Amino acid sequence: MPAPFLMLGAALLFSLMGLCVKLASSQYSPSEILLVRSLVGVALLLGLARWRGVALGTRLPWMHVWRGVIGVAALLLWFWAIAGLPLATAMTLNQMSAIWMALFLLGGAILLGGKSLDPRLIVAVLVGFIGVALVLQPTFARDQLPWGLAGLASGMLAAMAYLQVTALGRAGEPEIRVVFYFSLAGVVAAGLLSLFTPAPPRPQGHSLVGMGLLLAVGVSATLAQVLMTAAYARGKVLANASLNYSGIVFSALLGWLVFDEAPGWLALLGMLLIVGAGLTATLLRSHQAKDLPSDAHNE
Repeated sequence: MPAPFLMLGAALLFSLMGLCVKLASSQYSPSEILLVRSLVGVALLLGLARWRGVALGTRLPWMHVWRGVIGVAALLLWFWAIAGLPLATAMTLNQMSAIWMALFLLGGAILLGGKSLDPRLIVAVLVGFIGVALVLQPTFARDQLPWGLAGLASGMLAAMAYLQVTALGRAGEPEIRVVFYFSLAGVVAAGLLSLFTPAPPRPQGHSLVGMGLLLAVGVSATLAQVLMTAAYARGKVLANASLNYSGIVFSALLGWLVFDEAPGWLALLGMLLIVGAGLTATLLRSHQAKDLPSDAHNE
């Protein structure tokens, strides 16, 4: 399948996952959602690896551990942000990863003496954070700032995790193996968290609807990850980054249809600034830093 269709499919599935997470958050904690999402991922990827003849043994266990730690932290923060923010806002903040990548690049240039600083990249980063301020503006009035900061942190950690994904890919690890070990890390992390974080009260027990939502989170997230990883392996950087942002549109439509979440004009302007800054940063990085990956997305 061509990379653009893979990327659009991944963006849609990640948006559907976000919708299911938000619906399930009224009954389940982020760690419970992570546990089921990861268990489903492990089961699906075991079957997919067997079907495609991909061996799951690895020579790079510690690289997978580090990717798992960062990726699981990003995912938990994003789940928490989805529960407390409009769906499109949470998705937009998570999509900040391209701008975080540009900030990492600028930081590296400063440490090396500032000789390779590109003023266009500095402007892109500044515009991106102006967009963040506009997107977060409604959260100040609604006492949602902690969730907003969690969403922002999830995007930063997602950018760091994608650096590790890129390193694993260059080391020869197939996409199925990378996603499998990430899902396995999610199972371990959720299991440990369950020992210290009590489950929310459920007087009526587990409902079929709630369990169905958890299953949908796992299936949609796993399929989206596989599609996204394949798209980045086959497609062009800027084209993938552009289509990746369609997840914001999908999330805005789903939030409006299901929760009647209509973003105000300031939030819409902020989303446009973030998308524009992210695409600009991706284009500049593709010319100036071939060793850095493009946009990360929704663990």
